[in-house]
Amino acid sequence: MISRRDVFVAVVAMGVALSARAGVDEAGKLIGASVYDWNSIAARKTDVGEVRSFFRGPTATLAELEVHVTTLNPGKESHPPHKHPNEEMIIVREGTVECLVAGEWKRVGAGSVIFSASNVLHGIRSVGDGPATYHVINFRTEKTPKE
Repeated sequence: MISRRDVFVAVVAMGVALSARAGVDEAGKLIGASVYDWNSIAARKTDVGEVRSFFRGPTATLAELEVHVTTLNPGKESHPPHKHPNEEMIIVREGTVECLVAGEWKRVGAGSVIFSASNVLHGIRSVGDGPATYHVINFRTEKTPKE
């Protein structure tokens, strides 16, 4: 038989749990369903081209999701080959790039998708006559190794 005390304890526990969840959502500022208009995201000039930063933060299922778009001038690279614990996906929007994958430079163009696995050396450079623009999607989960 369930007592009034049991019901009271259950109600208080539910309230605490819901409050804690709301606090996590507020403190973590979870990214929810959203639209980001290309024309409303300012391009920031860099030494090698420009970058548009769309968003970065936790989602309901990812510890972190970050999206930006890089434009590299011809003959430029964003930075030397590197590695990091998070996984990364690049979608080439325009131009021609070479990407370092599994120790080999591979040439790809618009519409190509590049996946960089956790802690694997990778890089990208613009090798066409014009600029290369690509979307970068970085994501971390609880399984992502620590830095």
